[in-house]
Amino acid sequence: MKTRSTIRPATLILALAALATTQAAAQDVARVEVTPATLSLEVGETATVSATAYDASGNVVEVPFLYFSRGGRGSLAVNRTTGEVEAFKGGEFEVMARALGPTRISGTMTVNVAFPPLDRVEISAEGGRYYVGVTMRHKATVVDEADDARDLPVNWSTSDESVATVDRFGVFSAHAPGEVTLSATAEGVIGRITYQVADNPVTAMAVEASQGRGRTGDVIHFTATARDAGGSTVDDIPVTFGLISDPDAVATADFAPAEVDEMGRFVAYKPGVYTVTANVPGQTAHATVEILPRHVAEEVQLVGHAPVRNVSTSDLWVWEGVDGRDYAITGTHSGHGSTYWWDVTDPASPVLTDSLIVDARTTNDVKVSEDGELCVISREGASNRRNGIVIVDCTDPRNIEIISTYDDELTGGVHNLFIYQDHVYAVNNGIRFDVINIEDPANPHRVGRFELDTPGHAIHDIWIVDGIAYTSNWNDGVAVIDVGGGNRGGSPENPVEIARFRDIGGATHAAFPYRSPTGRFYIFMGDEIGAPGFDGQEAGRTPEFMSGYIHVVDFTDPENPEEVARYEIPEAGSHNMWIDGDRLYAAFYQGGLRVLDISGELKGNLYHQGREIAVYKSYDPDGVVANAPFTWGPQIHKGNLFFAEYFSGMWAIKLQPRRTLIP
Repeated sequence: MKTRSTIRPATLILALAALATTQAAAQDVARVEVTPATLSLEVGETATVSATAYDASGNVVEVPFLYFSRGGRGSLAVNRTTGEVEAFKGGEFEVMARALGPTRISGTMTVNVAFPPLDRVEISAEGGRYYVGVTMRHKATVVDEADDARDLPVNWSTSDESVATVDRFGVFSAHAPGEVTLSATAEGVIGRITYQVADNPVTAMAVEASQGRGRTGDVIHFTATARDAGGSTVDDIPVTFGLISDPDAVATADFAPAEVDEMGRFVAYKPGVYTVTANVPGQTAHATVEILPRHVAEEVQLVGHAPVRNVSTSDLWVWEGVDGRDYAITGTHSGHGSTYWWDVTDPASPVLTDSLIVDARTTNDVKVSEDGELCVISREGASNRRNGIVIVDCTDPRNIEIISTYDDELTGGVHNLFIYQDHVYAVNNGIRFDVINIEDPANPHRVGRFELDTPGHAIHDIWIVDGIAYTSNWNDGVAVIDVGGGNRGGSPENPVEIARFRDIGGATHAAFPYRSPTGRFYIFMGDEIGAPGFDGQEAGRTPEFMSGYIHVVDFTDPENPEEVARYEIPEAGSHNMWIDGDRLYAAFYQGGLRVLDISGELKGNLYHQGREIAVYKSYDPDGVVANAPFTWGPQIHKGNLFFAEYFSGMWAIKLQPRRTLIP
């Protein structure tokens, strides 16, 4: 049985005063110098940089710093508090030291890491049998002695140009039977594979579509079969798929009306008639499909608004309380540790039931336990720099009470967290997550932790479903971790990694799993990429200050995850998201709230496929920044869609089927 303590910390007022003093001191900082100004390292070496803050008169100001690397994630590891740097890859990198406080004054220095000698060149094929007339591009990866890939020019050649030739892009073409070696050379290091070229045996081709009619966004599979003169299947000859498009309307935009990939997976962005061709040297087959409009758009009805106009709003959580009524909590960003509590039983008229201030600058994340009895608040920027989490009794949201705080080894700040089965999974200092047991919320204690092993690794968010954690790790992508439900022996005390996907070319800020009725298992991975110097106060004034998009990765085979689709809008970047049924609810900062149909198999850019169900932008003339939509995070609850707006509080809308005129 859980115990309760209803003692609110008596030192809260003093802590807030100390916080104000710390921030006032930080405001005196005019410039920051980092020493040394430049540093040269070898791969594997370490060094420490330091920073000094000065006021406008040149006097030293005593403030703490956080250290970061720019352009060096995975290449240059930087200890955020001590300034120690460790080199993992060659290149030139920048280290930034930021004075803590609202002024965000920073200084920079440069680290030059010498590149190790080259070790090998790897070619993207293994050799073996090849057929006359076949042309296929090969790719080369140059790897140095630190086992890191290098971006270097490669020279291609073949041992016998009468058998096969290759161009400067690695496109390899076979001309006559025989043995030939394909070579790729970079700075004197050579990679080689050997082919046995034989005559092309294919005399007939056929191709079939998995369906003859579909809608925009539907994935249709085309299967090609090549046969020899005896009717036997030739399985080892590459098939090239092509596309003949006849959209209903001429496509004048900067994207094609449809696409088909090397595996025969087709998707259309425009209605029309499309013919897919399958080709091998000397033989071609085709199949035609009809594509209709998707028609999924719905109307948006504004339900209610819970305004917060004195500070910026961060995340939210909506739940059914123990009394059967519905409640919500909203956190704040740079809001002096405040949180707001609402009765949203009637979402058209939210009622502020209570508020709470904790010792923090930002209460970025707020979560409520499955039974509706406990809330956990994340803390950043505490006056004593101990941060951690605050555990709150929310059985009566009209009279909330702090039960306990926990900050042991969480002093760097908790930005995000998740509650699952009497445990809090707290993102610790942006480096790892710690697992805190809260079975007795008055006496929380750590039972486990998990941290990636990659150089310069980081973590931003964590989400847990059915005993599996999905962590968002910036340039390290997403990690899938067994914490009790993954059949890998994992538990809260012993998290066990199941799989990882990092090759997205983005910065994973949030991740949400989705098990599709098609049998596919997807993870939606949202970027967060801010424009240089973005500080959260320019929304509504600068149109393009956030970028990035949602990557859709097929994790059906966790050993071979594949990025198959994306949701990218032209005017904004992604933030937090929610999935309910076959709908994605996504916050896109200045791009507002987006609702997307994610039914069926997914491929291509979902934005262009007619999958958008609704777009809603909230305008509040009395907001922190007037009439500046800046959508932070959504949550669906009992048919209503609640979402946090950074500059104006919490909103609720409802989607309705689009009305049509009956002739």
